[in-house]
Amino acid sequence: MLKRAFVARDPGRLRLRAACRAVLGIGLAVVVCGLAGHSLVAAITGGLAALLALFTVLDPTVRGQAVTTALLPAAGFPVLALAAVLHDHPLARDAAFLAVMGAGVYARRWGPRGHSLGVFAFMAFFTTQFLHTLPRQLPELYSAVALSLLSASAVRFGLWCYERRLTAPAVPAPPGGTGLARVTTRQALQATAGGAVALMAGQLMSDQRWYWAVGATWWVFVNTASRGETLVRGFRRVLGTLIGIPVGLAVVVPLHGAPVPTALLVAAAVFGIFYTAAVSYTWMMLSVTVMAGALYGSLGVLDPGLLALRLGETAVGALGAMLAVLFVLPVTTHATTDAWIQRALRCVHACTEEAAARLSGSPTADPAPRVAELEALLGRVRLSLAPLVHPLSPLRARRARAGHVLALLDECAREVRGLASVAADPEASHDARLAAACWRVESAVEALTAPERPARTAVAAALPAHPAVTEPALAHLHSLERALAELAAPLHSPPGAPPAATA
Repeated sequence: MLKRAFVARDPGRLRLRAACRAVLGIGLAVVVCGLAGHSLVAAITGGLAALLALFTVLDPTVRGQAVTTALLPAAGFPVLALAAVLHDHPLARDAAFLAVMGAGVYARRWGPRGHSLGVFAFMAFFTTQFLHTLPRQLPELYSAVALSLLSASAVRFGLWCYERRLTAPAVPAPPGGTGLARVTTRQALQATAGGAVALMAGQLMSDQRWYWAVGATWWVFVNTASRGETLVRGFRRVLGTLIGIPVGLAVVVPLHGAPVPTALLVAAAVFGIFYTAAVSYTWMMLSVTVMAGALYGSLGVLDPGLLALRLGETAVGALGAMLAVLFVLPVTTHATTDAWIQRALRCVHACTEEAAARLSGSPTADPAPRVAELEALLGRVRLSLAPLVHPLSPLRARRARAGHVLALLDECAREVRGLASVAADPEASHDARLAAACWRVESAVEALTAPERPARTAVAAALPAHPAVTEPALAHLHSLERALAELAAPLHSPPGAPPAATA
């Protein structure tokens, strides 16, 4: 797990760049708040706002990121005021918190921007509980948040905007078979129900720190689309917190709240959050736990009992999320995964068509964008299948089946990338057999994605026995055909079928 987090491949050093930029942007935000004469509470609020802006704003274009960042105060300021006004009215506060939670999840239907605004609104409410914000503090907090967002934006869009030199990443639309609106509606109801369970259980554990449980439920739901993903994420959140508590005690308590060492520790934790988020949610949560401990240390309220309470609140929050996804309008892992796989297979066919057209001399055909889309779709497939291929998954048959599907999809992607590379060569010649091979790929994809799918033998029968070929494009197409034929068995078998049935 440690190796996966810190030795994982980092193409273009994007994770390293993002982590370093986050430390710089958040550090600048806190310094600016200090120079403006803001209190420690306001500086912490501003730093958290800068962190959220850098962490959650993920629009595919730089312009889109700038627009979303500019809209964050519109989502956060009203919620900040609402939470502060309701601070001494527990019932109304709790109802408003759950409403903001449900609305924040529902906003995902509007893509990355809706997701970012929803997260920022929820965290505005959460922060007021964390810092016990009162209405008289609102002007200072508004100023601190505004200054911090401007500081973070100056670093992200001015000083170090490395995304301008990169191709905008492909962001695939959700599969039509699942329906984004339906999924977000279900998840909004699940999050609200899970949040209600976490809120009640959290208040039984502590009438001062109960919001940790609600926060844990919220973050378990972020970036998940099925009950399997949510269950695995909940487990990893608890595990990361469990590991982070002794680490936090070991490194935070000896500092006794000293400003400079605490600031350096927070910077290291911020780096860890951004650097490990994409590869290990467990290690990201360890970093979050250490950062929370450092912040509580700076406020002078840290002790071992507080961190133990955080673990308990995190556990009940994760449990609330798990119960919600199991019993409130569950979105099954199989349905979600199947929809993404079908999207990926159709993209394989589109890549093949574009490459064949390019080899035929079409000046407008370009498989490169389709290849990028395929990579993004396969990323979603891997995320959706992660619960099934997890080493601790007790469903051995489904784990073997999921691993087989991933291996074959990766093989398809390799052949498509190779075909696109050949098509990009201006010296590549067109072979009359390409059209026939592309037609067979289309037929295989249609058979795999049809509502009434034929058996594997029917798919394999449509594939002729290929003699050895030396033409690179044909070689990639023939390998692609074989991989698609082998996919028929695991995709057409029942989800719990034993491996022997999918051989």
